[in-house]
Amino acid sequence: MNNSQEYGIGIDIGSTTTKGVLINQSESVLATHLRTTGPLAVDAAQEVMEKLSEESNIELTGVPMISTGYGRRLVGLEGESVTEITCHSIGVNHLNPEIRFLVDVGGQDSKVIRIGENGRPTDFELNDKCSAGTGRFLEVMARVLEVSIEELGPLALRSTKPCTISSTCTVFAESEVIGRIGTGEQPADIAAGVHIAMVSKISTLSRRVGVVHPVAVTGGVARNPAFLHYISEQLGADLWVPEYPQLTGALGAAFLALKKSS
Repeated sequence: MNNSQEYGIGIDIGSTTTKGVLINQSESVLATHLRTTGPLAVDAAQEVMEKLSEESNIELTGVPMISTGYGRRLVGLEGESVTEITCHSIGVNHLNPEIRFLVDVGGQDSKVIRIGENGRPTDFELNDKCSAGTGRFLEVMARVLEVSIEELGPLALRSTKPCTISSTCTVFAESEVIGRIGTGEQPADIAAGVHIAMVSKISTLSRRVGVVHPVAVTGGVARNPAFLHYISEQLGADLWVPEYPQLTGALGAAFLALKKSS
């Protein structure tokens, strides 16, 4: 048994990964889980719920829940759904109330968000799904360079002469990278060029919104050292990255769920 009003659940169903966070009234995180979304978002969401219950040893039936992410309306979860723009803003604000600008890079999209003093978004921009500003873009380029996605960032940081990747479409950029390999460009220089092309796309979005310091970076790409290096350089900002950068959307959703229960 549980007092369902003592807890809040946030589920973030992304195109690449599904994340879940369970918090209590003291705003302490009791359980988290992350897994690949896969072809069936409903299965991913269900497993995340089960893992949260197992890790916390709490029966979660009746606990207020908010879902977010691209699949929030696809999985038929109980509770309300809220946009990821709002959930990411609230999640980051709870972790670091000083943050006023957020760059979030997921598998299939990226977003830049200006955050108000109340933790709510005041403006934002989204990129195109097929463009250079996504985690998928890096995955494709890593495959072409025959390195793992974890190796791509460190490889780029070894570059002494980054090459230019002019295409902002993933398909065209892939062909461009193949051409660079064919002309004998160094893998490190190609990897650096890939990151710079990606960062240039996100920097353009950021300037439209108006960068306000300090700047946070979240999403899976926040664990990529080359991305952090180049985005810091182009935005002229020191960056703050949370300990678990992929969970901020689910965390924000959990806070909203907890507020709803009170």
